Amino acid sequence: MDLQNKNVFVTGSSRGIGFTIAEAFAKEGANIVLNGRKEIPQSLIDRITSYGVKCVAINGDISDFDQAAAMLSEAEAAVGPIHILVNNAGITNDKLLLRMKPEDFDSVIKINLTGTFNMTQHALKKMMKLREGRIINLTSVVGLTGNIGQANYAASKAGVIGFTKSAAREGAARGITCNAIAPGFIETEMTEVLSDKVKEQSLANIPLQHFGSTQDVAQTAVFLAKSPYITGQVISVDGGMAMQG
Repeated sequence: MDLQNKNVFVTGSSRGIGFTIAEAFAKEGANIVLNGRKEIPQSLIDRITSYGVKCVAINGDISDFDQAAAMLSEAEAAVGPIHILVNNAGITNDKLLLRMKPEDFDSVIKINLTGTFNMTQHALKKMMKLREGRIINLTSVVGLTGNIGQANYAASKAGVIGFTKSAAREGAARGITCNAIAPGFIETEMTEVLSDKVKEQSLANIPLQHFGSTQDVAQTAVFLAKSPYITGQVISVDGGMAMQG
């Protein structure tokens, strides 16, 4: 897919990986819909439009089915049909399994997995009519390997993988691809607060011996959007953390 003048909706794009993905698509000439539960700073909108593309910011909760539909309709009214959906929004609520309350589990599933379903179903209906589209879901290396204290997060991200493969099969007949990206340890505002001990332990499990950047993830998203013959795949961007023999 030629990304020039295509319209891209990136959930959870007010910072970190989400904003870097949005900016990477803008550099390719795509119009951008930024999204978050809170108001998007004007400075981020201005940064995107500096690439000569359109940019709108739409607030809303992807875990609410009706809000998801309303956000996509608002986006379409502002920039036109959505050609590429990047389901990036996600949360963590880490606790050991024996201490995890039902609401701790449900809250993560609701955003990470149900939110991905909500946005994808509404977007896919419109893409089917266009007979083209790209859906890119952010999962995690944890969805492949599991992790202590992250049973809820791992379950949600493993669910995204199965969801991605199913959506890929359903969209294929209309030329719509659906893939997932599984980041490993990526340097963001969220990881900056981790202790040196945790960072050292994580680094020891990375064969390439360094952490990834948000650009590594963003360029993978752009690659998948351009690729017409890759679908139903999980691309790990993790320095080799989860490589399988």
